[in-house]
Amino acid sequence: MVRFGIIGTNWITESFIQAAKKVEGFSLTAVYSRTTEKAKDFADKHHAEHIFTDLEEFAGSDTFDAVYIASPNSLHASQAILCMEKGKHVLCEKPIASNSNEVNAMIKVANEYNVVLMEALKTTLLPNFLAIKENLHKIGKVRRYFASYCQYSSRYDKYKEGTVLNAFKPEFSNGSVMDIGIYCIYPAITLFGEPKEIKASGYMLGSGVDGEGSILLTYDEMDAVIMYSKITNSYIPSEIQGENGSIIIDKIHTPESVKIQYKDGTVEDLTQPQDTESMYYEAKEFIELVTQSKHQSEINSHQNSLITATVIEAARKQIGLVYPADK
Repeated sequence: MVRFGIIGTNWITESFIQAAKKVEGFSLTAVYSRTTEKAKDFADKHHAEHIFTDLEEFAGSDTFDAVYIASPNSLHASQAILCMEKGKHVLCEKPIASNSNEVNAMIKVANEYNVVLMEALKTTLLPNFLAIKENLHKIGKVRRYFASYCQYSSRYDKYKEGTVLNAFKPEFSNGSVMDIGIYCIYPAITLFGEPKEIKASGYMLGSGVDGEGSILLTYDEMDAVIMYSKITNSYIPSEIQGENGSIIIDKIHTPESVKIQYKDGTVEDLTQPQDTESMYYEAKEFIELVTQSKHQSEINSHQNSLITATVIEAARKQIGLVYPADK
């Protein structure tokens, strides 16, 4: 049994708990929130026994073994490090940190204290993504990876009315590339490794974060074309183009339909049965790592998280997106 504490009492935490409850060995025992009222409400709803409003006290508590962190991006590194130094395993929402320096610091502490540190990026652990990986050889020499994820933010209307909510604040290390673009970048890194060159462009909002952008990653014999947005929607699938055919992915963030369209016109359906709670697989992976005394995921590895953070950082630099955390 892995006893969990959680930091962050928002909708993403709700989704995680719903999914994790389906995993054998999951138990929620502790909730941290800045206010007693929020902590108590959330704990009561999910039958967690212990509540905390002091982070130090929470991290040092013996009421849980692992923590799921779903606080604002800018707080991920400091909270994760504090918990790991107290011997807690950490599953941290994506993006795992504000920049590569923070990721390096987190990895160092995880290794030092022999605890699991994993980025909670669901896509790469889904059965339909694993199907892409396992069947990639069928399309021959890969020449292009194309991923598009553009989702009009529910908070953008408020922004246009003059109210800047957390989703558009640089002090929380937010914006389009961090919140949405990562879903296109992380799978590319998982499949193809570190790119040789990164070229980025994007549209900066007045609040100091990016509304949308594009990234071109150059590899030896292929490129990766990435588009993301929080201020528009996109309805096109993503695609991996090979010399013998293309893998067509309905949604890069949560693939539910995956097919190969071969050069000769034939189509092979690679779609796998998949739990409707898409965060189930990240919870399962993390719990297995903890129970098997492994320190990192082979898929959502420290290295993949670090490369992804480095790519995002390079893209941010090119479009002039700087966070207080970078200074």
